[in-house]
Amino acid sequence: MADAAAAPRVVVITGASAGVGRACVRRFARDGYAVALLARGRDGLAAALDEVEKLGARGLVIRTDVSDPNQVEAAAEQIERELGPIHVWVNNAMVTVMSRITDSIPDDYGRASQVTYLGAVYGTLSALRRMRVRDCGTIVQVGSALAYRAIPLQSAYCAAKHALRGFNDSLRTELMHDGSNIRVTMVQLPAVNTPQFEWSRLRFPNQPQPVPPIYAPEVAADAIAFAAEAAWREVWVGGRNRLLILGNKLAPSVGDWYLARTGYTSQFTDEPASPDRKDNLYAPLPGDAGAEGRFGHRSRSRSRLLDASRAWYRATHAISSWAATHLLGKVAGRRIARSQPEQPGSTPPR
Repeated sequence: MADAAAAPRVVVITGASAGVGRACVRRFARDGYAVALLARGRDGLAAALDEVEKLGARGLVIRTDVSDPNQVEAAAEQIERELGPIHVWVNNAMVTVMSRITDSIPDDYGRASQVTYLGAVYGTLSALRRMRVRDCGTIVQVGSALAYRAIPLQSAYCAAKHALRGFNDSLRTELMHDGSNIRVTMVQLPAVNTPQFEWSRLRFPNQPQPVPPIYAPEVAADAIAFAAEAAWREVWVGGRNRLLILGNKLAPSVGDWYLARTGYTSQFTDEPASPDRKDNLYAPLPGDAGAEGRFGHRSRSRSRLLDASRAWYRATHAISSWAATHLLGKVAGRRIARSQPEQPGSTPPR
């Protein structure tokens, strides 16, 4: 039997078949994790597993609709049985609707909330049931700047991310109260070039687009991997994201005014949406969509804010480690000196 100490760390990624989740699968596999891939789409999961294995990592595919807590709990049991203890759980799965509120229907709101918000809650609960036994582990909630500043036409998604941020804040304080070593963090992403804009439910005549600036899904995956390592309270990606979040805290009415004038046109291209367009709100679409959407030519491959955050973390971590080692070494040396018996004829200290 292989040495348990040499076993790879285990990460669970929901929404693993496409988009940000797919990019996370690649990133964690490169980092040597055993990857549990949870999603609904058979074709995307199979392709993602193939990528994991080509990177030399171990993968486990479990077709899961995260809106069903029983499916999530069964997946968690299977993961620990087949891969081992869960070290990191990434709640990334989402579906959404692009529509005016007055054109929306209750069932669509319910479905978007069940997947994007409650799916993360169910994943967190299943992760906690196992992490609490060991008093360790990290839960990463994949959020958005829209968790702070809602925009028009995406009320279902914005509301779900606002709810997730509130849930995560409550969880953090409860874990702190308990003195738990389980860590929770949330990554607030910018607009990302994913297939979301090809398969979200749409009630507009034109093709949707991410609100610029747009980032490559690999940037999002880097941020999520960093969050799993650093476990900061939150990780923000993109300088404009930072301005959006801070600006909304200082002058929300200015944001209202600006979005009322630009929030519609900025979310659509001039290209008409296909009359045969299908969405994945209630069921996965066939085929492998991969991680990237159709806006790669406009996507940024790095975030300077994320780069700065990682550099700051590594510098402070190195300084803390050096200081701890240096000070502990001095303390240990003094204790050893004090424990030595006094030699005959030695001069006592003054």
